[in-house]
Amino acid sequence: EVWMVQSGGGSVQAGGSLRLSCSTHGIEFEEARLAWYRQAPGSECERIALIMYEGEVRMGDSVKGRFTASRDTSENTVELQMNALRPEDTATYYCGADVLGVRYSPSPSGSCRGMSYWGQGVLVTISS
Repeated sequence: EVWMVQSGGGSVQAGGSLRLSCSTHGIEFEEARLAWYRQAPGSECERIALIMYEGEVRMGDSVKGRFTASRDTSENTVELQMNALRPEDTATYYCGADVLGVRYSPSPSGSCRGMSYWGQGVLVTISS
């Protein structure tokens, strides 16, 4: 069985920080690409971080320098550290995994695509 369960999220004022966590089961990280996505109501889904099979981390331009994604292969967890938060960061955030040989599935809500498995999503709200 494969699952991804997220924790974290919440409401923070602009300039603050949040840390999102994604616990997983049944995913071999070195055989998967891991990612963080976000989607605000009325907006398209945006991939903001991608971790490649070997561990290379690629951050999206909109969050580069403020957010950092990481993985722990021994614990099968994925983290997203968010700093210098802005109101435009308000969105539902999802972790995802693209596992070799497993077809894509849409996110449980919103319209995110490109991953085989997803966390349930957590809401992050940044006030001005």
